[in-house]
Amino acid sequence: MQQEILLDLESAEKLAIRACLAAGANEPTARSLVDATLSAALYGSPSVGFPHFVDYLRSFSEGRINGDPKPALLRPFPAFFVSDADQGIAQLGFDLALDDFVEAANNFGVAVFSQKNSYTTGELGYYVRRLAGHGLISIAATNANAMLAPTPGGAAVYSTNPLAFGFPLTDPMSPMVIDQSSSATAYVNIVAAAAERRPIPEGWAVDHEGQATLDASEALKGALLPFGGRKGANIALMVEMLAAGISGGSWSLDAGNFMSGTRSPAVGLTLIAMVPGGNADQRIDRASAQVERLQGLGVHVPGTNRQSRSIERVKIPLEIFEAIAKIAGEA
Repeated sequence: MQQEILLDLESAEKLAIRACLAAGANEPTARSLVDATLSAALYGSPSVGFPHFVDYLRSFSEGRINGDPKPALLRPFPAFFVSDADQGIAQLGFDLALDDFVEAANNFGVAVFSQKNSYTTGELGYYVRRLAGHGLISIAATNANAMLAPTPGGAAVYSTNPLAFGFPLTDPMSPMVIDQSSSATAYVNIVAAAAERRPIPEGWAVDHEGQATLDASEALKGALLPFGGRKGANIALMVEMLAAGISGGSWSLDAGNFMSGTRSPAVGLTLIAMVPGGNADQRIDRASAQVERLQGLGVHVPGTNRQSRSIERVKIPLEIFEAIAKIAGEA
């Protein structure tokens, strides 16, 4: 069983900030990244919380992330925002635009935020969760370097290309957040299985020769597969066009590897935010009642089983905690 350490939120936050600064991030970057990491650890998938945070720290020090970026934000149309992340983290560009983006969505009923030239987005559910906190429904799409082959034996042409959806619900319910990749599993799950020498299910990936494999280490040398065959591959293509096509970010085939090298992935992120309707409170109440009805029938509704007010501490795998502490100079 994997050993874990339990930290109160303030201690986890301070440790993570110190690690970011030590790795070469400026204070605004550190603040945005740590907020997103804590959100993922508490309310999203833990694998894209602190374990992925270590990837960020290494990428700062190895040159894949600009630690002192100057994101540029343009507004070519009243409800359309275009950001250039300056090879920094995606979260910072989003944070800098958030207030104006939310205001535009409320004024026009819908708004679009599109960003290029960033490191990978981290937990995509974070962005729609933030917007749900402002009473907005949203859809998010992003890409990264190519690691998914549309068919077994084919070339890897897409990333896992996740799609996220958020819908605000009535307090004290947390918002519905669907965050899933176009691949049969997330890349971090393959990495975790390889580290723990666990086999992976059939249909998740192929090896470097394009043959089906249950060996996670061989899968890392090969490619992931889409969920649902051709239909999942079509979703990956749709996400690619939304994320990179609209933003001008790197296509997955052209993106730098987010785990190695010195080149920024420079990928894209697109968010579409919508008000719930003319009678927003009534629509949210109606959606909340429907969620409760579905849950009463045994349906899992993603995100709604997390209660933010009850969470005061965060679990971090011991190995990950030690890696962060070492970078922060507290080994």
